[in-house]
Amino acid sequence: MRKYWKKAGMLLRDQTGSMVPLAVAATIGMLLIILGVSEYMRLVITAAGVKDAMESAVVSTVNDNYNEVYHSVREGYAAGYEPDGEGFAAAVDYGDIYGRMCFLLGLEEDGEGYVRINNGGEREYRISGLSVDIPNTALASPGGTYYADASITLEVPVRFAGKIVSNMTIGLKARAAYKEKF
Repeated sequence: MRKYWKKAGMLLRDQTGSMVPLAVAATIGMLLIILGVSEYMRLVITAAGVKDAMESAVVSTVNDNYNEVYHSVREGYAAGYEPDGEGFAAAVDYGDIYGRMCFLLGLEEDGEGYVRINNGGEREYRISGLSVDIPNTALASPGGTYYADASITLEVPVRFAGKIVSNMTIGLKARAAYKEKF
């Protein structure tokens, strides 16, 4: 029995291969850092894609209001009014921003919001709480800008090692303004 203790003591005092645990720890540490950075980049890319689609939908909504704005531009200011026989009446079209975003992003309706489902059947993200504000410039006020503000809530599951850890919930905002070309 003493012979085995001596052999074990010699193995513990021997310095051969002492860097192996440090190399394994460094490799695992670098792997964790790479996983964290790749998940961060996935979240940033997802948020940027949703914001781009929302901006495109808001720009389309503002452009769809061209027929209401045209009468005002002809008079020298930008606002959403149309003639109603005795004068001008406010006319603002809020468009279908959710519909355009669903078309651009491939979303499916889910209760009060819309979700994107990936090929594996997992939820990639959820958007909800669309708020659109199109303030109408006062009639005959020179220099007014006709614009639309939209905001939405984006919820993206944060994953680590294939499991959902929590959700990233952020508010995205976009503004599109109408500017006459001539």
